[in-house]
Amino acid sequence: MDARKPDITRSNALWHRAERIIPMGTQTYSKRPNQFVDGLTPKYLERGRGCLTWDVDGNEYIDYVMACQPVILGYCDPDVDAAIIEQLRNGIVFSLATPLEVEVAERLIDIIPCAEGVRFGKNGADATSAAVRVARAVTEREHVAYCGYHGWHDWYIANTDRNAGIPRFNQDLTHAFSYNDLDSLAQVFERHKNQIACVIMEPLQVAEPKDNFLHKVRDLAHANGALLVFDEIITGFRFAEGGAQQLIGVTPDLACFAKAMSNGMPVSAVVGKHEYIQALENTFFSFTYGGETLSLAAARATIDKIRREKVIDHLWTVGGRLKEGFNALAARHGVEDFVQCLGYPCRTVVSFDGRGRFDSLEIKTLFQQETIKRGVLFGGYHSMSFSHTADIVDRTLEVYDDTMKVLRSIIDQNKPITDFLEGPVVQPVFRKVNDFMAQTTRR
Repeated sequence: MDARKPDITRSNALWHRAERIIPMGTQTYSKRPNQFVDGLTPKYLERGRGCLTWDVDGNEYIDYVMACQPVILGYCDPDVDAAIIEQLRNGIVFSLATPLEVEVAERLIDIIPCAEGVRFGKNGADATSAAVRVARAVTEREHVAYCGYHGWHDWYIANTDRNAGIPRFNQDLTHAFSYNDLDSLAQVFERHKNQIACVIMEPLQVAEPKDNFLHKVRDLAHANGALLVFDEIITGFRFAEGGAQQLIGVTPDLACFAKAMSNGMPVSAVVGKHEYIQALENTFFSFTYGGETLSLAAARATIDKIRREKVIDHLWTVGGRLKEGFNALAARHGVEDFVQCLGYPCRTVVSFDGRGRFDSLEIKTLFQQETIKRGVLFGGYHSMSFSHTADIVDRTLEVYDDTMKVLRSIIDQNKPITDFLEGPVVQPVFRKVNDFMAQTTRR
């Protein structure tokens, strides 16, 4: 497949305007130029359709980032767009609640195992922070055990290197444990007896739970008087209709949903068992746009289409085709020690390993460089959507085939990868994350 350096003249001009007036230059860490190959990857996208996006200079890409994973049906999905437009004719926000709040809440309760009550937010961090507040209110405890990424609010981000401006006491109230390591959670409970309000975790990441890990986490949390909270911001409406809890058969006390629930419109939800979610009657969680109707209309249309069209089955099928094809190519080119596609088919992650010969981020940079030159926008994971077809996957595998040939050639030449890079090495969002998790950028 032909490789060419895309013309990103207009992208770069916009960036020079933005970096003078917008802190960080953009609104989301994982959309910064240092997350891709600066000078080669476009900095601004202008439009999307299905799984294709076009930058402001007119270059076309097969998109696997999908707006940091919420676009599960595809850009400009006709059913979701129609629902938004229809609601727009009636209004966006009102002086009182609207029927959409009830209708979408009823759908969530019908689908999600733990959901007996629902409150809406706008971002995933709204939902996770509300769940932590509920757990603290119910248990009258302040400490939290966590595993995974849970958003930008003080209670979580205090223990990362992005914690400037956050009061230090937050660091003493949150305690990390490792996925598939029950002892690490048991140690948290031992060190902070009768102080842990909840265990909050991403139930499924890249690795599969071993030896009934999630069942044992639930039992350990309850035995110590703590609530179990599943952060299903990514897994919800992607791994299964009712999220990871439905797929694995472990029902938490509270759960948090966003992203795929509305195909890109800003809405999230904290759901849970009635006895716990009712704590939101007394603990404050309220804001002007909590019942904003365009996002709720999009959520209703998205949820209905996911169920009607068997979208999740499609994600697993095409995602499996991509994962198997990727790993077969890696084996064929003898680079399987350096690159590997891991995780559940509906959302896979590419692992880059320097094996002591290279820096892993340098390999990732090379990989992104070669894929963008061949028309694939790739950030380290594959966020599959209903619009990613078998043909699209096959086109992507052709790109990966060429990219692995380049990597194999560099390995055989025994030269530094940096000699072949056309831009600076990409950077992680966090340089230090104290939660034992393998880092995968998601927001």
